[in-house]
Amino acid sequence: MGPDSLSAIAVIPARGGSKRLPRKALIPFRGEPMIVHSIRAAQDASCFETVLVSSDDEEILEIAGKAGATAYLRPGELAGDDVPTAPVLLDVLEAEAQESRSWDILACIYATAPLRTADDINGVVSLIEPGVCHFAMAVTAADRPVHQALRQDTTGHLEPVWPDLLNTNSQDAPKFLFGNGTTYAVHVPAFQKTGSLYGPGLRGYEMPRSRSVDLDTEEDLALLQYYAGRDSSGTQ
Repeated sequence: MGPDSLSAIAVIPARGGSKRLPRKALIPFRGEPMIVHSIRAAQDASCFETVLVSSDDEEILEIAGKAGATAYLRPGELAGDDVPTAPVLLDVLEAEAQESRSWDILACIYATAPLRTADDINGVVSLIEPGVCHFAMAVTAADRPVHQALRQDTTGHLEPVWPDLLNTNSQDAPKFLFGNGTTYAVHVPAFQKTGSLYGPGLRGYEMPRSRSVDLDTEEDLALLQYYAGRDSSGTQ
């Protein structure tokens, strides 16, 4: 169950037609299709009654079902390249409601972050407190001196984004975090009202970079394999 015994569902969106890395949810990793690692992490988390995979792809759904997840064939209009995640999640909630199932908390767990753990998922979901915090996500500390960021204008010239911080020593600069794109949690009524995974009072659960890689490119795959090999060898 979720925080304070609230009912919780994990939804893993996994479209079959990814552009940059075709069918990335099915790429083998550590001997299994990529998506299976996310399914198992969600199953091993202590907070969900249901782990559901939403996909337009029959092979993905077949693998999800064999791994013990609920396989849900999403409508064709939600399978395009330009469809954001929120409508996919809202569609799942609507389908669940039609089956007389309602949920207090929904976690969106992306299929292609195989090194994210059950503890990471629990950590994100535990941040949800109805009436206090309705939105949470996994975050990772920036690995660059973000306070020295530059923007380029239309003439090609560069200017600092935060000129007042430009000469600040890194140890004295504010801590910058970014959503790592692996895990989100929402209080369902607030999510249905806003239609966004980002909302007022957003909280973040910090994960190390070694567990925060979400597969989009060949370079990401190489990085995943590096971190997986480092962990299996016991190297820290």
